[in-house]
Amino acid sequence: MKIAFVGKGGSGKTTLSSLFIRHLAAAGAPVVAVDADINQHLGCALGLEESRAAALPAMGDRLPLIKDYLRGDNPRIASAETMIKTTPPGEGSRLLRVTEDNPVYDACAREVELDGGAVRLMVTGPFTDADLGVACYHSKTGAVELFLNHLVDGRDEYVVVDMTAGSDSFASGMFTRFDITFLVAEPTRKGVSVYRQYKEYARDYGVVLRVVGNKVQGQDDLDFLRAEVGDDLLVTVGHSDWVRAMEKGRPRRFEFLEDADRRALRLLQVAADATYELRDWERYTQQMAHFHLKNAASWGNERTGADLAAQIDPGFVLGEGVTAPA
Repeated sequence: MKIAFVGKGGSGKTTLSSLFIRHLAAAGAPVVAVDADINQHLGCALGLEESRAAALPAMGDRLPLIKDYLRGDNPRIASAETMIKTTPPGEGSRLLRVTEDNPVYDACAREVELDGGAVRLMVTGPFTDADLGVACYHSKTGAVELFLNHLVDGRDEYVVVDMTAGSDSFASGMFTRFDITFLVAEPTRKGVSVYRQYKEYARDYGVVLRVVGNKVQGQDDLDFLRAEVGDDLLVTVGHSDWVRAMEKGRPRRFEFLEDADRRALRLLQVAADATYELRDWERYTQQMAHFHLKNAASWGNERTGADLAAQIDPGFVLGEGVTAPA
């Protein structure tokens, strides 16, 4: 299951995504965690020391390797240099699985030990001044988009992405890559405005969007969220002494997380698991082609000097039964 956590800065989405990742790991589920946010805090939220989190290999710095591996022997892709972030897989492309070993994981993923199990963690890498005016942050998240476009995940496998709710994900179609999107919103006007924007962008693409109310302190907060987001409100969470201790650098074992938060995390997993039966790989593949054509026409063709529409394989449909070259 591909799961996104989105929300405005300060909403608590990284904290909640890290709790969800811990919850899945404690249950023994295979998990790939991806930090695709401009502010790279997921590693620390999963308990890494700042120095170790800062030393994680950046996917954005390994884009040539990622492209070359995923290209495989796809005859529609002349070279890795002509691949852009929306390039879809086709016959001959290499695909990625959650639990396998491959050069992309070797280069970009590191194992993080959590209570009850380990997860693979990948990060886009920090946003630097060198990106300004040249490639912008979406060049770094482009590595994540290629990863998602070539990923074949199954039931009871989880890819959890902590990502921005910004315009880049809408322009590239990254927001359509998930089985479910959890939008973390505080009970404020600013908090629900992000929800309205996301809902508006996503409404025509079959995106499953559920709201997680965070920092909810009482009935008035709950009533506000219910009035603003209606049935999209899945669950709410409030103050957590466990989280506060973790943020102070004094983490406790995950089993001591408050019961209310554990119930909330179980509801998130139930909601995510329920979307498996809604999967439509044909629509998923068509959406990849749709956004690839848009990006090719707007900037990709000029950037690469190639007709990127030719990269689309009209007879290819991504899915769990697809075989790919080794």
